[in-house]
Amino acid sequence: MFIMRFTERPYVAYTEDDVRRSFRSSVRLTFPNSHFDPVLGAELYNEYLDEYELSEEAGFDGLMLNEHHNTPTCMGATMNLEAAILARITKKPKIVLLGNPLPIFDNPIRLAEELAEIDMISRGRLVSGFVRGTGIESWATNTNPVHNRERFEEAHDLIIKTWTTPGPFRWEGKHYQFRVVNPFEIPLQKPHPPIWIPGVGSPETLEWCARHHYPYIYLETDAQVTVSMTDLYGKAAAECGYRPGPQNFGYLWRIHVQDTDEKALEVGKGFLTGNAGVGRVPLPGDFMAPAGYNSREGSKRLLEQYKHALRPDPLYGGVDSAGWDAVVESNRVVVGSPKTVIKKIRQGLEVFRPGILGVWSNDGTIAHKDTMRCLQLMKEEVLPAIREIGKELGLPGPFEQAP
Repeated sequence: MFIMRFTERPYVAYTEDDVRRSFRSSVRLTFPNSHFDPVLGAELYNEYLDEYELSEEAGFDGLMLNEHHNTPTCMGATMNLEAAILARITKKPKIVLLGNPLPIFDNPIRLAEELAEIDMISRGRLVSGFVRGTGIESWATNTNPVHNRERFEEAHDLIIKTWTTPGPFRWEGKHYQFRVVNPFEIPLQKPHPPIWIPGVGSPETLEWCARHHYPYIYLETDAQVTVSMTDLYGKAAAECGYRPGPQNFGYLWRIHVQDTDEKALEVGKGFLTGNAGVGRVPLPGDFMAPAGYNSREGSKRLLEQYKHALRPDPLYGGVDSAGWDAVVESNRVVVGSPKTVIKKIRQGLEVFRPGILGVWSNDGTIAHKDTMRCLQLMKEEVLPAIREIGKELGLPGPFEQAP
């Protein structure tokens, strides 16, 4: 089993009233950046890097980063910069990027160069994930959402060819045209860094992943929905002539551990202001999914998948929209002492059977000192136990068995 650690790197120094007074009461896209204090930002960026350094010491196999724009809920606006720093200051864990939002890049070759540099600086530890991004990313970069999936797939194809085909060559696509593709720097890993795709269950993306043998990382999805999506991936894989195993799947899970159940339960409430932001004010639906972002068939299948899910609003609320007791009781968020957390993780692994486990250790208002204690307890008690459970359940990761 491959175990990686993740945090959204939040900024929470604002109030619910600040959000409600912003344009369309949105914590993303239009929330004024006058609420951001760069002095505090400098402190937070360094604290988050400290946490990732401790994550290596704790024994995580991977350090996962993500990227969002125009939002205090994630300070990773240029994830590749953080990845380059981690590539230099850490020695062993994979640098897992989940992922670069391909449709918003007008020059995928520049992205291919950045990723190649990170792969070389880390001496071949890059895992290069790609995403379509939320609708917020389309709005923030003035990218037409109607072309989102087409640009994603074409940018992916161009990057792969850039990494694997000797230049110079010419690219004349629908959305990208380059007379000379010939970046001098190419990745250390051959034929190219591993590619993993995270998501919340777009059927079209799942089938695309299966066709490419790319591991799909479920982003804290409901249990029933996750099992259903795994079946969909399996059917697409069967049409390609193979049967996927745990190495083809990952699960990102909010897991916070403290010395006692009581403290973990209290501290863990900070997760509720994670993706949703302070005050948990619902986002305008068209901000997250502007017209044309999903196909009609894709939207229909997504809603069908989430019909019985825990979330009252599957597309825009996430785990943050449910009550704290409900998400804890259903194990959507795992909090507790090491003994409690290990027991709950086992229950989830038996159902999801992922070869990749993403530990979303902190978010929202969870303090830095509590995060550092959590990581220390992970090192001493939780991670060793998870590895044993992974062996017992037969859950190989993608570096143990090819997807």
